[in-house]
Amino acid sequence: MNLFDSHCHLEDDRFQYDRRDVMARMLANGVTRCVLAGSNMEQNRRIVSLCAEHPMLFGVVGVHPHDAKTWRDEEIPTLMQWLELPGIVGMGEIGLDYFYDLSPRPLQREVFNKQLQLAYERRVPVVMHVRDAHGDTLEVLRARRGALPSGVLHCYSGSVESAREYLDMGFYLSLAGPVTFKNAAKLRDVAAYCPSDRLMIETDSPYLAPVPMRGKRNEPAFVRYVAQCVAQIRGVTLEEIARATSENTCRLFGIPAEEAAC
Repeated sequence: MNLFDSHCHLEDDRFQYDRRDVMARMLANGVTRCVLAGSNMEQNRRIVSLCAEHPMLFGVVGVHPHDAKTWRDEEIPTLMQWLELPGIVGMGEIGLDYFYDLSPRPLQREVFNKQLQLAYERRVPVVMHVRDAHGDTLEVLRARRGALPSGVLHCYSGSVESAREYLDMGFYLSLAGPVTFKNAAKLRDVAAYCPSDRLMIETDSPYLAPVPMRGKRNEPAFVRYVAQCVAQIRGVTLEEIARATSENTCRLFGIPAEEAAC
C-alpha cells in the first residue's frame, strides 16, 4: 500500500529537531511521498532545499493569504525559477482566509489573482487555501473562466454545493484531519460525494491531527487515519482509497505514478 500525503509542512520549525525521524515513520506507515506547501518566501526556500535533498518530497511554492502583505512583484522571477526545478510541482498555497484576516482582504484577492495568472501562464497546478471565504473564492474563479490553472482545494472545508462548483471547474478536493472529527457531518457528506478521480488526502501537518491523534503534533504518517475514515465513509477498502488518492495526486502534479510507489 502506498499512501501520498498531498499537503504538509515538513519545513516548519516544529520538525526542526526530528525531521528525519518523522520521514522514517512516514515510510514505515506506507506513506511513500508527500507534497510540501509553501507559505512565504523563506518557507519556500526551505522547501526547495528539502526537495532537492529527499526524493520522496515534492513541493509547491507561493504566498499564503496570511502573508499576502509580504508579496513583492520583484520576487516573481525567483518564484518562476523555483517552478523550473524538478521537485517543485506547482504553486501554493494560495487563496483567501477571512477567518484570521492577517492580511487585508482586498490585498488577499489581488495576490491570489496574481498567482492564479502566473500558474495559468506557466501551466502549473495551484494548491488553494480557502477558509471562511468560499463565496469570494468562487467569484474570483468564475471571473477567470477560460484562464484557470488546474488545482486542488486543500483541507477542503466547504459544503457539497460549493464542492460541486469547484469540481465543475475541474478542481480536485483534498480532505484532511477534520473529516475524522465528531462534528464533521458536512465534510463526511463531501467525502461521500466527491468522485473517486478527484479525491485527495492530506495531513496539513503539523496542524489538524486526525482522530485518534487529535491534540498531538500532526505528521505525514497520520494520513493513514484520514484514509481509513474516508474509506469507511465511502464503503471501500483502505487500499482502494490509497490507490485512488495517490493516482490523483500524481496526475494533478505531473508526478510519474511509479515514483509514488517507491
